[in-house]
Amino acid sequence: MVNRDLPTGPLPDEGTVIRDRSGPGVVLLPHLRPEVVPGEGVYLVSENGTTLLRGAGVTELLTLMDGSRDRDALVRDAGASMSAEAVHTVVDRLVAAGIVCEPDTSGTKDQPGPVTAAERAYWSLAGLDAVRASSRTSRGGVEVTAVGEAGGEEALRAALRASGALAEGSATAGAELTVVLCEDYLAPGLADVDGEHRALGRPWLLSRPGGASPWIGPVFRPGEGPCWWCLEHPLRHNRPAEAYLHSALGRTGPVSGPRTGLPSVSAAAAQLTAAEALKWVAGYRHPGQNAVWTLDSLSLTGRHHEVRRRPQCGACGDTGLIAERDRSPLTFVSRVKNHWEGGDRSLTPEQLLDRYGHLVSPVTGVVRDIQRDQRGPRFLNCFHAGHNPVVGSPTLGTVRAGLRDRSSGKGTTDLQARVSALCEAVERHSGFFQGDEEVVRGDYRSLEGDAVHPDEVQLFHPRQFAERHDWNASHGAFHQVCDPFEEDQEINWTPVWSHTVRRHRLLPTSLLYYNAPTHNGRRYCWAHSNGTAAGACREEAVVQGFLELVERDAVALWWYNRLRQPGVDLASFGAPWIDELVRVHRGLGRHVWALDLTSDLGIPVMVAISRRVDKPAQDIVLGFGSHFDAGTALRRALSELNQMLPPVVEACADGSGYAPVDPDVLNWWRNATVETDAHLLPDPAEDARTPNHFPYEPRHDLREDVDVASELVRGHGMELLVLDQTRPDIGLPVVRVMVPGLRPFWARFGPGRLYDVPVRLGRLSEPTAYTDLNPVPLFM
Repeated sequence: MVNRDLPTGPLPDEGTVIRDRSGPGVVLLPHLRPEVVPGEGVYLVSENGTTLLRGAGVTELLTLMDGSRDRDALVRDAGASMSAEAVHTVVDRLVAAGIVCEPDTSGTKDQPGPVTAAERAYWSLAGLDAVRASSRTSRGGVEVTAVGEAGGEEALRAALRASGALAEGSATAGAELTVVLCEDYLAPGLADVDGEHRALGRPWLLSRPGGASPWIGPVFRPGEGPCWWCLEHPLRHNRPAEAYLHSALGRTGPVSGPRTGLPSVSAAAAQLTAAEALKWVAGYRHPGQNAVWTLDSLSLTGRHHEVRRRPQCGACGDTGLIAERDRSPLTFVSRVKNHWEGGDRSLTPEQLLDRYGHLVSPVTGVVRDIQRDQRGPRFLNCFHAGHNPVVGSPTLGTVRAGLRDRSSGKGTTDLQARVSALCEAVERHSGFFQGDEEVVRGDYRSLEGDAVHPDEVQLFHPRQFAERHDWNASHGAFHQVCDPFEEDQEINWTPVWSHTVRRHRLLPTSLLYYNAPTHNGRRYCWAHSNGTAAGACREEAVVQGFLELVERDAVALWWYNRLRQPGVDLASFGAPWIDELVRVHRGLGRHVWALDLTSDLGIPVMVAISRRVDKPAQDIVLGFGSHFDAGTALRRALSELNQMLPPVVEACADGSGYAPVDPDVLNWWRNATVETDAHLLPDPAEDARTPNHFPYEPRHDLREDVDVASELVRGHGMELLVLDQTRPDIGLPVVRVMVPGLRPFWARFGPGRLYDVPVRLGRLSEPTAYTDLNPVPLFM
């Protein structure tokens, strides 16, 4: 209940009920019923709640506001109990508060159609003038049409005809709004409808009244907001299996299941569609008119799915936006950090979810849903975001992958993990080739000087190319070896920005984007997520992408050389969350420890390790983290450790209970032990690391972190490359960061840091021979 104090005099007798009457004067809005409680004030009761008005004279004045008196008459009839100034003050406040209204003095006279008291109250509740609204809805301004076998057309016409809103015959030419019924929002005929209405400049409301889940909306407004093609894009990509069937079966329209529905549901949907049309022509506007509203008739739940304009839309936008951005220098601006335990960010997790939460929708979103992994204790905070990153013409393989494709999120809290899952899903979605990226055609030799050789980024060994067919047949997708690059072969290249030398370089498009077209059946590059990051701003994303490169390079040095690294004293960091994690893992029959993997780059890198101690198979899982601050790096590693735990948390001593995974991963869980892989254990010759081993002076600006990263790699003879992969219709900044020479943690055995850095740091006396590298490719 809302309490409001207004100035004025005594209250009338107990039990007084103020009845409203229509007229030319000041009147209580028709959706409000006043009830007086002596000594307390006037209670205004409506469908939306109750408001209490208090103050001397308020009740007496409201008694006079029956529509028959203008302000002068109210002053006259209030008598000596209220001054003229007090009357005008109360009326002003009541009008401003949306409690009473005054007659229209503009000179425009609306002729209302037949309208009941309930209808007047409805329009009043909507914040509209009831007379004006009923006049607008009775002008015959709504045309109805259908695409395909939509059903519900006659019921909708009848509902609009009853209100006087239906445009029929020649009157359709002057209609204010068209309601278009369809059986499927991807029906081919809707493209023509959209084009016709954009040419006319007339809004149109889309509705699917049939099925167990009717859809209503949005209202498409030519020149304002999204067009139908802006909706078609997410709808199509959220239905990859149907897109595959459409292509495989040679269909001209959507592939749909059997028709479902009940007459009562269709009738209700038709009436609700009519109500939306009436509200529109009456002048009522609300955010839901920019959304698809879906009704689940089985559970009786409804939801809005926001539809946003795609700035790069081929029908209503500029398809050259991304290519123009690719050609332009990248600029970085000052961004003050928001310090929290997950790292230095420009927004809190709450702010990020509030800004981008609309991206979670099975209808119009990038992410279908975000769900907690129910395996293991809730403390693990592992969440999965379902998404469909399939772009272009789907194949059976990509559809199968898409049906089970999920991104995972991690964090020390529930909210952090949810936001992490959302960001990872957007990262992956943004990294798919969509055809509007900048592409330069040419061979490496003709572009030498601008082009970066893909071998400098992929870092495959010549022997890996020679043995790739046998290797690829026995290893998973992350460890596939591509075809050797041919320097005289014309391919597509895309500009990336070198923040180190402040100019554009060129990298193969197929190295930068998933599903980018290949050439002559040859796959020279594999696009992957290494160095890809989302952030609340471009600067934040670049920092996170760079830290991932540092992390994975250090992990590769440790893993493939099987180096003994210093342990980490977990307790020395004084973090209650870390102490709780150790207890939770102990309760699962597991032991947790961490190693310091920091390389010559000097940025702290940690690996957290957990193994079973109560059965023969140790089910060893790993988590990695990197950050300028060692404490944050450790928390990230431990959070990722929790994220990796659910697939093994239910594993039994007899070898059952594992989640379905890649055979290499299953083999690791069942057979790897700290006895067979001693590099998993701390180096006994080194002291355990504490915070004192990692001096750190916090910086307060993310732009400064970007510059520090660039200068760091410059000092090691490398350069920082950045590709902005942000999609204009999504908005969440996503970048792909590359530092040629830094190594991913997959099996990439080409010459370079993998062999040189351990010797330079004194961890090895000589480089590890190719044949002596760890034969187990890192499976993450």
